[in-house]
Amino acid sequence: MHTSPSPEPRTPAESKTSLSNNPLLARTSNIPFDSFKAEQIVPAIDELLARSEKELEQIRTVRGPRTFDNTMKALDDLGLSLDFGMGIVSHLESVLTTPEWRAAYNTVLPKVSDFRSKIVLDEGLWKAIKDFAATDEAKALQGERLRFLSKTLDDFRRNGADLPPDKKEQLSRINTELAQVTNTFSQNTLDATNLFEHVTTDESELAGLPESAREMGKASAASKGLAGWRFTLQGPSLLAVLTYADNRELREKFYRAYNARGTKAPHDNVSLLYRILELREEKAKLLGFKDFSDLVLADRMAKTGEAASGFVSGLKGRIASLFAKEQADLKSFVQEKFGVDPADLKPWDVGYYVEKMRKALYDFDEEELRPYFPLPEVLRGLFTITERVFGVAVRPNPDLKPWCDGVTVFSALDAKSGKLLGHFYADLHPRDSKRGGAWMNGLVSHIPDDGDAMPHVGLMAGNFTPPQDSKPSLLTHDEVTTLFHEFGHLMHQLCQNVSVRSLGMDNVAWDFIELPSQILENWCWERESVDLFAKHFETGERIPDSLFEKVKRARNFRSASFLMRQLGFSTVDLALHRSYSRERDGDILAFCRTAMQESSPLPLPEDFAMIASFTHLFSSAVGYAAGYYSYQWAEVLDADAFSRFRRDGFMNPATGLAFRDQVLSRGDADDPNALFRTFMGRDPDTTALLERAGLL
Repeated sequence: MHTSPSPEPRTPAESKTSLSNNPLLARTSNIPFDSFKAEQIVPAIDELLARSEKELEQIRTVRGPRTFDNTMKALDDLGLSLDFGMGIVSHLESVLTTPEWRAAYNTVLPKVSDFRSKIVLDEGLWKAIKDFAATDEAKALQGERLRFLSKTLDDFRRNGADLPPDKKEQLSRINTELAQVTNTFSQNTLDATNLFEHVTTDESELAGLPESAREMGKASAASKGLAGWRFTLQGPSLLAVLTYADNRELREKFYRAYNARGTKAPHDNVSLLYRILELREEKAKLLGFKDFSDLVLADRMAKTGEAASGFVSGLKGRIASLFAKEQADLKSFVQEKFGVDPADLKPWDVGYYVEKMRKALYDFDEEELRPYFPLPEVLRGLFTITERVFGVAVRPNPDLKPWCDGVTVFSALDAKSGKLLGHFYADLHPRDSKRGGAWMNGLVSHIPDDGDAMPHVGLMAGNFTPPQDSKPSLLTHDEVTTLFHEFGHLMHQLCQNVSVRSLGMDNVAWDFIELPSQILENWCWERESVDLFAKHFETGERIPDSLFEKVKRARNFRSASFLMRQLGFSTVDLALHRSYSRERDGDILAFCRTAMQESSPLPLPEDFAMIASFTHLFSSAVGYAAGYYSYQWAEVLDADAFSRFRRDGFMNPATGLAFRDQVLSRGDADDPNALFRTFMGRDPDTTALLERAGLL
């Protein structure tokens, strides 16, 4: 991505020339990432909005009888080029932002949000859909077309299509402001993360840190022209300090800095939290729902906030005693082995002593595995597994150019027929210009009867341990499972084969969409599959049997604590979107701290404020808001679905192809409960998760 100073005003002739050469206007699977410039954003998005308005008008004013093609197919295609152009702009804002790019993005975001929110509120469009629904053609629809019509009618009604004009205008204002405020929350979090650094030339501060972390710190300092070692709040750096640093003050510094992001000017998110919750509640009430959770979950598997809360509290109840025992065991270990009074333990001590305890119990240190997980080998092994099990072959594609150095491009093909399924980009290492975490995005999705030969295009992004000097990127086992997870999402997009674009994986219920990603993590724990990607970066040797057995034995170490932590996030999410009231409950940071305390192994400090940087919940208008429970819900589905792979053979291509055909390829073309039943022959068994985690 290139940027340059804002251009001088152009004449109409110059503007036409500029638009004709603007790469954001051309929807393509061969995306010219080296051609995008910040000054192209505003004119391109304005033009695409104008085109989308014309498309909308054409649906409203169809002459002659209403048909699926002139109404529903046209609706499915509405704003397709706008979605592509804005998708590119949004994507580059998340991975390669600059001040110029961000300013342009912030300029167009309200316009696009306003247009998108108006679609379900457009009276002429709503009338067109209802008129078509009354036709004989509509009444004879079956399969995907019937589901598309039924879901569209439900979506429009649920999102305010029958509201009076003044209420529609109010709702449109809410949607636009939500998009702006949540975008600011996301940008504040990135900026606050990048604001922190710890630079030292005193090697004694590094006591306890593994060599990989020291090398990473030295490379980070050198990249900034600094002597010594530099550590940041980016994932690999933060976790190394909290897990291994003997220096307790250093651990405390990082813990407090990470959990205080978004609480101080100029990146203060606290006031934004209040406003986001106010807007979400206002929207839910306007649409006739009890609260925001009921609005969000109406078309998901849980259906209601009460059901989601019941699911979360039920799981918490089943593991509460095991969670308490794990904390007691940790405190006893710390006292016996290190002479530390358990009353003196603080949250920034937990990760450090947990790692000591793991090593003592299982003679296993996570760092022992790192040399066996060089990223290039892990990718090759991952692709070997997906080809053998799911019939998806992945090959490098040097013809497609990424957005910056270090990003690699691949093509996915059907292994049997050689048919191209799509392309994807892998952007796997941290940068200051890139947001934290790991995620998957779709950039282009096609449908088979479009008449074009455009393949799917997607990406997976992460912030994994970067390469150091002559060493490749060496991953932890946790990073390996995260990589498999995100590629599972990509598989869901690349394999989708639906006749209606709106029934693609982007619109799958969020408490089902994690199934394809989480099920792929299981192959990180089986010897036969691990041997395909775990090879020592210097010797090429596989993981020794003794070490792998330690890994397997340690898999469920403190599994109740890990699950309880996730359930704690789900608890605070649902509490904020179901019951929190500023007038009744007071300070939101204190409320969230209290809500999360029962899921924390130790008392949380008074300045604990992780909610102010919780981008899962607050970096988009909906995102995982009122839906963080989806991770645990889908864990139940994935643990149960993988039991079929265990029964049939987890490298069995017949089972893999069944999962691809019956789940991955179907997107949102069927009800998720029906998809699961088709693959498993029954409803999900919630016991499967607890059994896999050793918690029964």
